[in-house]
Amino acid sequence: MGAASYLLGFITGIIFLLVEKESKFVRFHAMQSTILFGGIFIANIALGFVPILGWIAGLLISLGSFVLWIVLMWKAFQGEMYKVPYVGDLAEQQLAKMK
Repeated sequence: MGAASYLLGFITGIIFLLVEKESKFVRFHAMQSTILFGGIFIANIALGFVPILGWIAGLLISLGSFVLWIVLMWKAFQGEMYKVPYVGDLAEQQLAKMK
């Protein structure tokens, strides 16, 4: 179930945060997905307003986030509580506040 938190980026992350109340594993991956891919989504929108360099940067971020998306889904599918540097710690802090 943790891997499904990444399936549609921050959208499925939010859905799993609202639906799953028991599994710390699923909630961690859902929160990490929401923070990470929500931030990437906002950054790509902002970069879209910057001609040429912003578009190139947005493309590079999108390619990198695609690779990260695959890796995170694979790690979660394997049952690993993989933390993206900084984002994973932030996800844990936010989950602790939600108790």
